[in-house]
Amino acid sequence: MKLVLAIVQPQDATMLVDALTEHGYRVTRLSSQGGFLREGNVTLMLSVEDQQVNHVIHVVREHCSTRARLVSPMPPIAESGEFYPPAPLEVQVGGATVFVLKAETRKL
Repeated sequence: MKLVLAIVQPQDATMLVDALTEHGYRVTRLSSQGGFLREGNVTLMLSVEDQQVNHVIHVVREHCSTRARLVSPMPPIAESGEFYPPAPLEVQVGGATVFVLKAETRKL
């Protein structure tokens, strides 16, 4: 058994959950927050057989796309009275970060 954790953008999450469910996977959806942009994202958890991992990753790849986005970085620390207006940066957001972990199931 494997535990698959997929961290995706909220824009992609609903269609991805629908696609995974249509393929017979049971999915748990958790709201989470990323560190770099400090924005919300969605963490999906699935417990699957070892041979199903590649198919799950394939479905995730089909439904999660990357996008370019402009963000304003935090201003640098400056001396009192100094101000450096930060220039917006273009960053890639979206896609998915997927972790595959060994899992053991036990009935309690």
